[in-house]
Amino acid sequence: MSTQKELIARSGSQCELCGSPENLASYPVAPRSGDLAADCVYACATCRTQLDDPAQVDPNHWRSLNDSMWSEVPAVQVVAYRMLHQLRAEGWPGELLEMLYLGEETLAWAKEGIADENAIKHIDSNGNELEAGDTVVLIQDLKVKGANFTAKRGTAVRRISLVHDNPEHIEGKVDGQQIVILTKYVKKSK
Repeated sequence: MSTQKELIARSGSQCELCGSPENLASYPVAPRSGDLAADCVYACATCRTQLDDPAQVDPNHWRSLNDSMWSEVPAVQVVAYRMLHQLRAEGWPGELLEMLYLGEETLAWAKEGIADENAIKHIDSNGNELEAGDTVVLIQDLKVKGANFTAKRGTAVRRISLVHDNPEHIEGKVDGQQIVILTKYVKKSK
C-alpha cells in the first residue's frame, strides 16, 4: 500500500490535526524523511501552511489540538506537542501541554524540532549568528591585552571557536597568537 493510501485509511480522509476534509496532503514531520506513513501526518492546506510559516499561525485554528493530541499516531502527537509548545504563551496551550503524555521516543522526536531557547548564541556586530569554524573580520583596531601588538581593522580571523559560557566572546588566532575577541568588534565574513 502506498504512503498516501495508508494516510487516507489512517485518517478517515480528514486532517489528523484539525479534522478538515478539504485540501489534504501528506506532511512529513521533521527530521524524518516522510518516506513512511508513520513519519507523516495527513493535513489540510491551512495546517500545512501554518506549520511551515510561523508568521501565519492563527492560535484559534489550533484549538482542535485539544482532541488531536490524544491520537495514537506518534507523528500527530509530535506535531501537536510542537504546536502547543510554540503557542504556550496564549495560556490554553500550556494547560494542554501539561496534560499531554508522550512516550520516550516520541518525546525525543518532538523535541528535535524545537529550537533550544536557552542556547547561547554568538552574534556579530551586524546581528549575524556566529558558528564555530567561521571566518570573521575585525571592524576596528584592537589592542591585545597581554601581548604587545594591536590587531588591525580588516584583519581576517579564520576558524574561530566560540566561548561556550559567554555569548560576547569568541577565540581566534591573530598574528599567530590565540586571543579572545568581543563579538561586537567583528563581522562575519561571507
